[in-house]
Amino acid sequence: MAEFDYKKELAKIPHEPGVYRYFDASGEVIYVGKAKDLKNRVSSYFVKSNQHDRKTTRLVSQIRKIEFTIVHTEFDALLLENQLIKRYQPKFNILLRDDKTYPFVCVTNEHFPRVITTRRIDRSQGTFYGPFANLKPMYTVLDMFSQLFTIRTCNYNLAPENIEAGKFKVCLEYHIGNCKGPCEGKQPEADYDKDIEQVHHILKGHLKPAQDYFKSRMIEAAQDLAFEQAQHYKEKMDLLQRFQSKSTVVNPKIADADVFTIASDEACAYINFMKVANGTIIQTHTVEVKKKLDETDADLLTMMIIEFREQYGSQAKEIISNIPLDVDLKAEVTVPQIGDKKKLLDMSLKNVLYFRRERQERAAAEATANASKKDRVLIRLKQDLQLKNIPNRIECFDNSNIQGTNPVSAMVCFIGGKPANKEYRHFSIKTVVGPNDFASMHEVVTRRYTRVLEEGTDLPDLIVIDGGKGQLSAACDALKDLDLYGKIPIIGIAKRLEEIYFPEDSLPLYIDKKSESLKLIQRIRDEAHRFAITYHRDKRSRNSLISELENVEGIGKKTAAKLLKYFKGVKKIREAPIDQIAEVVGKDKANKLKQYFEAMEQ
Repeated sequence: MAEFDYKKELAKIPHEPGVYRYFDASGEVIYVGKAKDLKNRVSSYFVKSNQHDRKTTRLVSQIRKIEFTIVHTEFDALLLENQLIKRYQPKFNILLRDDKTYPFVCVTNEHFPRVITTRRIDRSQGTFYGPFANLKPMYTVLDMFSQLFTIRTCNYNLAPENIEAGKFKVCLEYHIGNCKGPCEGKQPEADYDKDIEQVHHILKGHLKPAQDYFKSRMIEAAQDLAFEQAQHYKEKMDLLQRFQSKSTVVNPKIADADVFTIASDEACAYINFMKVANGTIIQTHTVEVKKKLDETDADLLTMMIIEFREQYGSQAKEIISNIPLDVDLKAEVTVPQIGDKKKLLDMSLKNVLYFRRERQERAAAEATANASKKDRVLIRLKQDLQLKNIPNRIECFDNSNIQGTNPVSAMVCFIGGKPANKEYRHFSIKTVVGPNDFASMHEVVTRRYTRVLEEGTDLPDLIVIDGGKGQLSAACDALKDLDLYGKIPIIGIAKRLEEIYFPEDSLPLYIDKKSESLKLIQRIRDEAHRFAITYHRDKRSRNSLISELENVEGIGKKTAAKLLKYFKGVKKIREAPIDQIAEVVGKDKANKLKQYFEAMEQ
């Protein structure tokens, strides 16, 4: 295929609603999209290419041909897009179908129709209801039909000529009262069709016509003094009533409506659909959709609304959703805030959130089972803290001072869940006077990551602050000053109840005390505390030695520090020959030191 000249292709595209198709070098359809304005939408892929994410950039790089189809309305574009995605299954589109094939209930188109279940849809064979994502409600309905009606279960061709020819004989179902023997002409087809009409009503979620049907028959039987038959119809009415009472009734005043809710993460979207008829939920279905590009929740939900309404044959005039949709769906879209519709929406959202959590936990369990212990802990930590990436490099900060003296801070680094001692750093507080943990934390975080940015070394995947909301807030302010806030995950851990704090969230997270991820955080925190305390003690001890050497005339802090650095202690200075001391500080100061130590020994 020749080199792609997108400017030439864009010149052909009109400002009309429609569907566009992208082809790769092999002539395969790689993406199908819809648009209110084809020219504007397609142009955005090429004119704004520098603003795209990695996946969209990859799509654009593979485009070698564009085709488009103009339609009358945006809704027509949605329907056509749905059909083309199913036909071509482009690799950059989400697939509008489940991995599973769900069963339908079919009322056949034949003399004396049957009620059967099937996973194959052939609309010429009959009227289909479903699919049933949950099999229990389907079998409950079928069991109710067997108790309410005498519907045949055989697969004979009960054409009038076959019945008149006496081709069939009644079976056991007739003798036990489950069938009235239409195969031998014992039940008129018109009478049989009245039962089938009620089956259609019930499968559509309309129970009242069926209740009225049995009520009228009960009254007729009672008027004819056929009290046993009247009681029989009353029992069927009671059965329908019991079935209705088990259904989730929202509000009988709510007419037919479709409820859709969506929750998503970076990789997938989770969508729940509830079909409501006469205030009763008659169908519910939740699916997981894997994202291919950076699709918005509104785009994904719009696509799945078209798919579900087509799949379930819904003509409801109202769509209830948890997000607003700026698209013509041939129905009124509402986002209720109060009332029964809001309760219905909350029920759907609860289902989709539970489904998402269950899928995520299952995926995490599979990943954990295949990971080593080290990886397992980090994967668990990623899940517990809801991080985007596995925290391979973790840096933790702690402050240390005793009664306000010699304030210091320390940073420890864990890589792959293990201490990386060479990466440890300690800090002497330079800009803060007195014991101020918050200001000290701000200083050391600023100093640490200023140097990291200057030297171009690795930034951490997670920063842990030993302290509560105050220390965490100070560290966040430092990251904001460096334009790193929001780019590196940061948490604080408070010692009292091992609470985990997140920026700008007043409520802490409590991780299970037995969790491996909490134990890792505690281990990192304790290591930072140990490292800070050790450095603090060393500094305090060193400062006390410097103070002792300052008692010598002519010896100041710098000279004392120089001596301690060379001799590693006052005792070694005392025992050293005067010539060796003179090499460090000069002959005059060496003499004064010797005189001082000799006077101390007398």
